[in-house]
Amino acid sequence: MALDLLKKKEIGKGLNLFPVEVIALVYNAVTTLFLLIFWGQMEHPDRMLFDRVLILIGTFGFIWIYRLYPCKLTSFLRCGYQLALLSYWYPDTYEFNRYLPNLDHVFASVEQWLFGCQPALTFCRNYPQMWISEPLNLGYFSYYPMIASVALWYFIRRYDLFQKWTFVLAASFFIYYLIYIVLPVAGPQFYFPAIGEENVVQGIFPSIGDYFNANRELLPGPDYDHGFFYSLVEGSQQVGERPTAAFPSSHVGISTILMFMAFRGSKRLFGFLLPFYVLLCVATVYIQAHYVIDALAGFISAFFIYTFTSWIYRRFFSQRQ
Repeated sequence: MALDLLKKKEIGKGLNLFPVEVIALVYNAVTTLFLLIFWGQMEHPDRMLFDRVLILIGTFGFIWIYRLYPCKLTSFLRCGYQLALLSYWYPDTYEFNRYLPNLDHVFASVEQWLFGCQPALTFCRNYPQMWISEPLNLGYFSYYPMIASVALWYFIRRYDLFQKWTFVLAASFFIYYLIYIVLPVAGPQFYFPAIGEENVVQGIFPSIGDYFNANRELLPGPDYDHGFFYSLVEGSQQVGERPTAAFPSSHVGISTILMFMAFRGSKRLFGFLLPFYVLLCVATVYIQAHYVIDALAGFISAFFIYTFTSWIYRRFFSQRQ
């Protein structure tokens, strides 16, 4: 039945871009425009432009494969390709905001005013035990498995909603990414080592200008007991993390949106993911990836972004279903 539904909707309508492909092409075009405007300031704009061309070729390549072999598998490949590229678009935000004055001193000062300390520092320092660090690092590492599990559930159990799900997820990511491009906040794990822990303890948060334009190294995480999941998180951050994307926390925001989707689709799936979600939200502060206000903003923004992206889907794409 799903295959019949697929053929009825998608075959014989030209390219008939999937909604997730439309929003991905829009984001590609917007960031390419930014790239062209700031070409003379960028470090390697030619490579970034070439990457965008390759992404376009890949997009239409999967569309071509789908037109040759229209089935659920090739439709999944089309959507999966765009979701996989989210891991490329994330560090790409750093290539734009690195030239703007860093704003961590503002956010750290607000954090100090609210709590009288830096929770990202005191939390991990006061609770370094492995029985605390390992579950929290497990929660943080479960971010992408959570995305994959919800994606597979909708693809297998509610294929009629799979297009909406992939659109809402990708559009939500892209909204966060656009915020990160214009709001250069690196987070405690980058800012605290840059200013020195003695300043953090004393509540002194100097402006560091465009320091991260030339310094993007992520120093080792807090010196608590090293376990398996600590090593996984540390290794993945050393490879893919950049001094960008701290406010609001997309880890909290996207995982909250995932929980909305899981709850609407399956209460069992929601219940299974809930412990990982709670651990992930707490871990964002524990591993010093975010300030508490980042996590709170991620949680609050998720409600607005989910509502907005769902409205966009209903307004522009639901009539195609």
